[in-house]
Amino acid sequence: MVNYFLIAVSTRKNLNICREYSIAGFTNSINGAWAFCDIQKGDFASFLYGAKIYDLYRVGEKFGVREPLDSLWEPIKFTSGRTYSFPFRLFLEPMRNIEEPLIRREFSYVAENLLLRGGYRKTHFQADQTTLQTVSQLGEKTARRSSKHKGDGERFLPKFSTSRNMHNPPFIYKMNEKILQSLLRQHLSNAKNLKKLLEDLSIVDMQEEELEVLSEKALDEGHVDLLIKQKTPIGESKCIVVEVKLGRAQNKDFKQVMNYRRELGEECVASVIIAREFSKRYKMSSEQVAFFRYGFQEFDAPLTFDELLGKIYLE
Repeated sequence: MVNYFLIAVSTRKNLNICREYSIAGFTNSINGAWAFCDIQKGDFASFLYGAKIYDLYRVGEKFGVREPLDSLWEPIKFTSGRTYSFPFRLFLEPMRNIEEPLIRREFSYVAENLLLRGGYRKTHFQADQTTLQTVSQLGEKTARRSSKHKGDGERFLPKFSTSRNMHNPPFIYKMNEKILQSLLRQHLSNAKNLKKLLEDLSIVDMQEEELEVLSEKALDEGHVDLLIKQKTPIGESKCIVVEVKLGRAQNKDFKQVMNYRRELGEECVASVIIAREFSKRYKMSSEQVAFFRYGFQEFDAPLTFDELLGKIYLE
């Protein structure tokens, strides 16, 4: 399944550069690496700036660029002395010319997420299939050609390690919860894996081909890490909430999931916690929450995101 993302841009200058060259750039921070990995080749994307959505693109090539970096985007410098460059690139194929305000009713899924988060504060947002269908009918089919830009420097892909001692951005990052969430979202987006989850949850009235797996849905009670929902709900909108913990899940995580379930009401047909391990005092007796452990097939050296995706499993 292809997914649709809105890529947040910080300044009008950067927006103009992104649109001129049809390139999205992400910083060498862990959030930049997360966005780069979360958005896959073949997905669709638009730019988000000043409460407006700009253009529709299909994601093509994607890679990191080693030093020396080109000067497409100026490095971000903080008073602390820390400087972020933009090594990670998504090369985009223009599809439609669009400039639409986010306040449109059709963009409510994204607008509600932004409102409950209190602003952008993120590199990118995943929208649902309904939003993608709407955007695909806005504006006009593009006839413009993007300025050519090859991306100077040797290409690379970031790698991730579960070892605390292996951390060398932008080449090696320590695994964190955002990366794990993205791995699990893409793992469960596979029809075979999603079907297995539904069977484990004893859900018989929802079929895997009718569902989509979305990252971070904002609610009044907090942010659901993963939301499994119907692509095109009719009459009712059934969903499954998933909480993801990198390490050990605690009672507070159980209570948080129950809060999500209460807020969503009867349309929330199941709630899941995925963690590496669970506290011995954990309330495992609840019939309203299902518990899954994640793991990786054995590896020693740091791996790329796609290599990790091939090794992750649930039990």
